[in-house]
Amino acid sequence: MFLAIDSSAGTSVALVDSSFGTVVERTSDDTMRHAEVVGALIDEVLRESGATAATLTAVAVGVGPGPFTGLRVGMAAAHAFALASERPLVGVVSHDAVAYEHYSAGGWGELLVTTDARRRELYWSRYDGLDTLGLPSRAEGPALARPDDIPSAARRLDATRVSAGSVGIVAARLRASGRPTPVVPLYLRSPDVTLSTPKRVSR
Repeated sequence: MFLAIDSSAGTSVALVDSSFGTVVERTSDDTMRHAEVVGALIDEVLRESGATAATLTAVAVGVGPGPFTGLRVGMAAAHAFALASERPLVGVVSHDAVAYEHYSAGGWGELLVTTDARRRELYWSRYDGLDTLGLPSRAEGPALARPDDIPSAARRLDATRVSAGSVGIVAARLRASGRPTPVVPLYLRSPDVTLSTPKRVSR
């Protein structure tokens, strides 16, 4: 069983069984209240499923791309839960989860996934389909660009949400395959606040 969290768009939490798929999923589409809702969503998912830390195999987290403030909330929550439950933490590129959901629903061929990066920019990733393990094959990205600079593709999916259930399923398959699952946030943009250079004081 995987507890999965993603806050790259709204906030989504799910409990996933690697054999049977998503057991319970709860989502908030509010892109400004990640910190206020993530704890309640985790509690709801665990209560409804009856799962405990002891029944979990791992904790999965979407690593973006996503805006700095929102993304770090989900990643911090996942880190804290994994540490407290003494379970491994598995990172999943959030666009991979979107692409997986598209292909598992019958989609095929080339796909361009985009999500809102704010400031009139988009995060994007391009996929070729599913590989032999049933995982999305990412050909390019994730990257950040203005809408006019994004490459074209046979199909384009402008995602407004990322399903934690799909994050958990991709995480389970990645872990079973032995592939790397780095938990490194994909902000793709420098933070708004930077340290200023200290001024020299003359005497």
